[in-house]
Amino acid sequence: MPFRRLQDWLMRPALDHVCALGPVMRQRQRLVPQAEGVVLEPGVGTGLNLSLYDAACVKHVIGIDPAAPFLDLARQRAETAPVSVELVEGTAEALPLEDGSVDTVLLTYTGCSIPDLEAALAEFRRVLKPSGRLLLCEHGRAAEPRVARTQDLLNPLWRPLAGGCNLNRDIAERLKDAGFDIEHMENFYLLPRPKSLTWHYFGSARPR
Repeated sequence: MPFRRLQDWLMRPALDHVCALGPVMRQRQRLVPQAEGVVLEPGVGTGLNLSLYDAACVKHVIGIDPAAPFLDLARQRAETAPVSVELVEGTAEALPLEDGSVDTVLLTYTGCSIPDLEAALAEFRRVLKPSGRLLLCEHGRAAEPRVARTQDLLNPLWRPLAGGCNLNRDIAERLKDAGFDIEHMENFYLLPRPKSLTWHYFGSARPR
């Protein structure tokens, strides 16, 4: 088994557990029901969001993930999801979707680990309809300079241990640079400690 595939198999139960912790799931429960129409969920992972979609608002969900072991579990969850779900092995940087074909991009705890976030954001903007919206709940670079410096120091050590997760990405600035206008954004620490891991971005943006 290739090393990357073995790493994915080993990380699947750990990430599935961490990403389903109570405080994290409560943020998912706040965000996912806001999705509408045809939804793209890049980094769908093990499918933790699939049970949270509002069937009255969502027509179809397209979940993309590069990790086949994660998608295996997502397929099990898709069977009981309240909406139609299509799962595709692929990357956010090269989406197999037509221009202007998506109403909502749902980004939950994914922007930290996409290798080329700029390319992915350009793809999200391409596939979104002009009236579409990007919904996000992400952790990233803290507003406190002291915490941000700590994130910069820890990131080279953290990233290879956490499946490519970055602690110090300024998600809001990345969105603006990629041609999105911030519609709504909340920033907060999800937990009191460790601050370097729990600074959050929660909100929405629209293609400019």
